[in-house]
Amino acid sequence: MRFASISERLKGLGSDKWFVHLEGAKRRALGEDVIMLSIGEPDFPPPAEILDVVERQMRAGRTRYSNGRGEPEVLAAIAGHYAARTGRKISADQITFLPGTQTALFTTFMTLVETGDEVLIPDPCYATYQGVIAATGAGIVPVPLDPDRGFHLDAELLARALTPRSRALLLNTPSNPTGAVLSAREISAIGEVCAEHDLWIVSDEVYATLAFESAFASPFDDPKLCDRTIVVSSLSKSHAMPGFRCGWAIGPESFSRAMLPLSETMLFGSQPFLEDATAYALSRDFDECHAMRQAYIRRAHLLVDRLNNAPGISVRMPEGGMFVMVDVRRTGLSGDDFALGLLHEENVVTMPGESFGTSACGHIRISLTAKEDELLKACDRIARYARRLTLQSSFQTTS
Repeated sequence: MRFASISERLKGLGSDKWFVHLEGAKRRALGEDVIMLSIGEPDFPPPAEILDVVERQMRAGRTRYSNGRGEPEVLAAIAGHYAARTGRKISADQITFLPGTQTALFTTFMTLVETGDEVLIPDPCYATYQGVIAATGAGIVPVPLDPDRGFHLDAELLARALTPRSRALLLNTPSNPTGAVLSAREISAIGEVCAEHDLWIVSDEVYATLAFESAFASPFDDPKLCDRTIVVSSLSKSHAMPGFRCGWAIGPESFSRAMLPLSETMLFGSQPFLEDATAYALSRDFDECHAMRQAYIRRAHLLVDRLNNAPGISVRMPEGGMFVMVDVRRTGLSGDDFALGLLHEENVVTMPGESFGTSACGHIRISLTAKEDELLKACDRIARYARRLTLQSSFQTTS
């Protein structure tokens, strides 16, 4: 039997990139002492008040169909959130409520590009981005990021990567996997390139509340760029609610009108009780969210301090997010081989840098979503593994 061409375009772009994680999960299920540091799933519960809203609204009967764009209350809350951030009036007609950032990315790119177009993506990037673009039929143009310069996107390199078929740039700041946070000046320079060549900017801002020392900046907040920017985001990371699938896309009204029929064809609305919870979450501050951010900062410092003494390894403090990139190039192994060896010999599960792109070769990504004692135990195992590699290399050199 015949399948549609999209199935061919997506071959190898799904769960294949999580091969180390999947193997580690199997071992842990069998009772092995495996430390999972591979995925960005918060280890904190959602704020209790939000859970109370979910339960209360479910029992109040908010379990029926919603409309395709979103309930008025959640659209007003999202509009208010971005109006406060940008200082501009934001209309509910600019917003579509969607089940998570991943769905928002998919519907956004299906609206913007198609076969014959190209999308520029910083390399390395989140592991699902390639599949999202491939699904549309558009081509992918990676823009290499230099690990020795903190994986920051350079506007000049972006300009060099452009072709006549370029239609959009996918940004992610704070970045998964690199932890880089783009400054307002960097975004302005990147935006000038996009404006000159009439590119859409799709800004994945799911980690926007998790910038550490540097202030968060967005092209959507720049009046010169807002008409070409679509923001996708959710509560998954900011409020430790990944399983709730509460996300949205916000951009110019013309974009939202164009995307709505696609969203309605796919989903025709989300659960009203979850939209109520989103409205509540965006209209308040929560001590639990502040504590979670502080925990990630504290854990990042612990990891960096512990691993920087390990032979063959170097690591720098991330600027935001919930991950640390560890440079293992001096061990002589690829990220794939290091991560597999670490799993087999030390029962620590990380993500190989190669799962995120060519520029992350020779790196592994460590998630900060583990308690401090477990994270330190993992660091000791990683250092022990790196030490063995160094001794083996030294022995082979002298033999």
